[in-house]
Amino acid sequence: MGFEREDDARRVLEVLPKRFGKYGLTLHPEKTRLLRFEKPRGEGRPPPEAFDLLGFTHYWGQSQEGWWIIKLKTATTRLTRALTRVRQWCRRNRHQPVAKQHQYLSAVVRGHCRYYGVIGNSRALARFRYEVLKAWHKWLDRRSQRGLSWLGFVEVLERFPLPSARLPVRLRPANP
Repeated sequence: MGFEREDDARRVLEVLPKRFGKYGLTLHPEKTRLLRFEKPRGEGRPPPEAFDLLGFTHYWGQSQEGWWIIKLKTATTRLTRALTRVRQWCRRNRHQPVAKQHQYLSAVVRGHCRYYGVIGNSRALARFRYEVLKAWHKWLDRRSQRGLSWLGFVEVLERFPLPSARLPVRLRPANP
């Protein structure tokens, strides 16, 4: 939750455990805290420390017009975890037909881009797709003693292309 005034935040933090308790829920003590995250003011002052929430790193940055805005990028821990899972899957399933591998990896790339596809995060999406391609190539290469060159892999990609790493279409709300 975000608050403009610290006293409002403290009051809610005091009441929240009681409200959650009514429904048999508790707040995780290591994941619940007050954090100062105000817009940077003045020249030379560093922006507030970034924090991770729901798989994104939230940080202050400047828009193209020069305004301070809150930006989101894929949290490093989540990107690493997702890539580790893809690499392990590619290793365990390298014997599967290429079409079946393509089907799974396409779904992974699409799902990753749909969750993490927010404005300003396109570099992380592109990196994820590239790392998936590298892992797929590595384990296809190990299926035979002759190996699979990168050019050979490009031919595989022509027949079985992975979805592009792009932001999902966002519709703007209509003006009232």
